[in-house]
Amino acid sequence: METGQPQASIARNIFEGIVQFLPDWLQIPILCLIILLVVLAWVSSIRSKIARRRAARNPQPVPTAPGSQGSGADHLGQYAPAQQAPPQPSGADYLGQYAPAQQAPQAPPQQPSGADYLGSYAPQQRRDGD
Repeated sequence: METGQPQASIARNIFEGIVQFLPDWLQIPILCLIILLVVLAWVSSIRSKIARRRAARNPQPVPTAPGSQGSGADHLGQYAPAQQAPPQPSGADYLGQYAPAQQAPQAPPQQPSGADYLGSYAPQQRRDGD
């Protein structure tokens, strides 16, 4: 049954129901606040788009240390932590020929696995010619 008028959406029906539920003296201020929020969101999105376009057109160089790409820590200024002094030499630095020899790390001993205990039940080794 076509009446020639478009059907209202569910969201519109819910919105109208909520607005009609409010007292008369509160309907107009609430509607004005909703319209104001929509307009502010729209203006904010336009401003951010304009700012993005300006930033893309006129990129600002970021100062970095020579020979590096730089990081956020390069821009801390007075808030940067104090530089640490180099470590103090110890007596071990002067041992010379009496210093202990550097040993290569040893591999941990191989632990036996379950296959080591199979005995006669172990699978036969294949030969290259088979």
